[in-house]
Amino acid sequence: MKMLHTCIRVQHLDKSIAFYKEAFDFREKKKLDYPEHKFSIVYLGLEGDDYELELTYNYDHEPYNIGDGYGHIAIGVDGFEALHDKQMAAGFNVTDYKGLPDSSVRYYFITDPDGYKVEVIQNR
Repeated sequence: MKMLHTCIRVQHLDKSIAFYKEAFDFREKKKLDYPEHKFSIVYLGLEGDDYELELTYNYDHEPYNIGDGYGHIAIGVDGFEALHDKQMAAGFNVTDYKGLPDSSVRYYFITDPDGYKVEVIQNR
């Protein structure tokens, strides 16, 4: 078995695609449009990684309630501080650095246009 993708439903497809491309260098791998069923799907991926982020856009849908059960997705990165600085300079909603009590892991969170949180973890 292997993980294939995570789906999040987005309010503004173009804004979400732009966010993930600018914030993390995701690239668009595939786009499926189903106008007769009033939805589109875009699969984004990172270089060298088969796992995909699926953005589902349902036409004319009200904003989604993320709820209290969703936590976040996580991305491991090299160049942790440089990426944080780039995202801050771009005006994204980014937290300060955080870490586990034993200092074994450094991370921060960034919020996408729909309010989904992404945890950015420094690769070890």
